[in-house]
Amino acid sequence: MGNNNVPGKIIQQTAEHIRQKLSGDSSGHDWWHIYRVWTLAVRIGQEEKADLFVVQLAALLHDIADWKFHGGDDTVGPRLAREWLESLHVDELVISHVCQIIKDMSFKGAGVSTLMKTVEGKIVQDADRLDALGAVGIARTFAYGGRKNRLIYDPGIPPEKHASFEQYKNSTGPTINHFYEKLLLLKGLMNTSTAKKIAEERHRVMEEFLDAFLKEWDGVR
Repeated sequence: MGNNNVPGKIIQQTAEHIRQKLSGDSSGHDWWHIYRVWTLAVRIGQEEKADLFVVQLAALLHDIADWKFHGGDDTVGPRLAREWLESLHVDELVISHVCQIIKDMSFKGAGVSTLMKTVEGKIVQDADRLDALGAVGIARTFAYGGRKNRLIYDPGIPPEKHASFEQYKNSTGPTINHFYEKLLLLKGLMNTSTAKKIAEERHRVMEEFLDAFLKEWDGVR
């Protein structure tokens, strides 16, 4: 995706930096997750006439240090992103914009508002959320659940509507609950018209999966 100009080189260097940093991850937050978010963000960004330099940097760096793997600390990611971009002498306005996107983009619970302030932020947030949907989203959800030693499903543990980020961070419910606590809500949280269209089909795939899963669980299919 890069080219020979300075922004293109920065994008290429950042992509390689993240690819090396996240290689071998088995939680669904690996390099290929970043690659898919990057690709989707560019696709949406072109439709929305956004600043693609900011969009690509934020997409590439958004999981440089995910709070889920740093004791719930959501300040590590923006800090490491800033350190990296400063090392490449990126303009401060761009760095601030990218770091603000990274800080604001995570889903923090069904009852917690996570509104983006800029079109670039909305695009990257949409791209990240789209990768949590559909067939890939299903695979990532169970990879993460296994990494966290969570039960696949327990009918005796109902899903929760987390009213705070702390409650969401500390949740240890079964993996199937995550579909009801987050993933099935994402279609209605998309910011851009492009993402809303993509989310429709991916949402349907998840609904069909859950229908089949619950029928098989009860032995009726």
